[in-house]
Amino acid sequence: MKLSHYHFDLPEELIAKTPLKDREDSRLMVIDRATRTIEHKQFRDITNYFSDGDVMAMNNTLVFPARLYGNKEKTGAEIEVFLLRELHQDTRLWDVLVDPARKIRIGNKIYFGNDELVAEVIDNTTSRGRTLRFLFDGSYEQFRKTLAMLGNAPIPKYMGRKANYEDLERYQNVFAKEEGAVSVPAAGLHFSKILMKKLEIQGVDFPEVTLHLGLGAFKPIEVEDLTKHKLDSEYFIIPEVTADRINRAKEEKKKICAVGTSTLRALESSVSSFRTLKPYEGWTNKFIYPPCDIAIPNCLLTNFQQPQSILHLMVCAFANYDLIDKAYKEAIREKYRFLAYGDAMLIL
Repeated sequence: MKLSHYHFDLPEELIAKTPLKDREDSRLMVIDRATRTIEHKQFRDITNYFSDGDVMAMNNTLVFPARLYGNKEKTGAEIEVFLLRELHQDTRLWDVLVDPARKIRIGNKIYFGNDELVAEVIDNTTSRGRTLRFLFDGSYEQFRKTLAMLGNAPIPKYMGRKANYEDLERYQNVFAKEEGAVSVPAAGLHFSKILMKKLEIQGVDFPEVTLHLGLGAFKPIEVEDLTKHKLDSEYFIIPEVTADRINRAKEEKKKICAVGTSTLRALESSVSSFRTLKPYEGWTNKFIYPPCDIAIPNCLLTNFQQPQSILHLMVCAFANYDLIDKAYKEAIREKYRFLAYGDAMLIL
């Protein structure tokens, strides 16, 4: 399949820039693949589609405040530093992106806050990528607390604004616990603790996986031939208890819902030759695009995605392309909200 096949026009006004007041207030489009029907609901209605023994697999990665604003030594120019991943704990080495990159060279120092933290550029990695060594006299725990205090929620650039205090709470899933992501698994943003408790009372289980989302899944695809696109690797964990619970649901022919494309990618990255889920800990660069035979989940909860994006291709791989194309056209007509703070789609 070619990338251009997945283009559609997304009106700018449908891109959600701020969250709704309550998580459950999002709209929910429900797509039935068997009947090819589309329903329009509220997210809290999701309880009507799951029952005793069904499972909703969730990515429990925790987003850390990855965006820092500092000032370059001597000139005082504001520099945005986006933390990607820690390279070495003892030496405080981090892989980061900087903006504007043209102003930052090896040897430069960047000061954060009231000089509570200083970073020195020790290497160039990509056009915007740098390796920073943070200079901090305290313990590692104090260092991480300082990073968290100075950091901002890493909301996407398309929102066109700096993160505020509300984003620290809302750009995070209520079930998040394992720190390591710089982007939120957005399908989970619609769940409140109360809604999860209602589903639990109905007998729904929430087996957890961990996949630490980087920025790789959000990079534009720059090749027409999808077989030539290489996805950045991301660290993921499938615990044994999760594999056992999902395999039992599979054997009992229950609903196995992947909450988000990151969960879908984690599940499909550890499939046995018997089409069951295997426990695993390691890295995946699995790129899911049509045509693809999905082995583990039989339903998917996702937000509405950017055209020609890796996430949109994953949704089209899970369901019939024509059906998803029909659903997206209807979503645009009905003015659903798109992307991370937008509305949700449940594919049955």
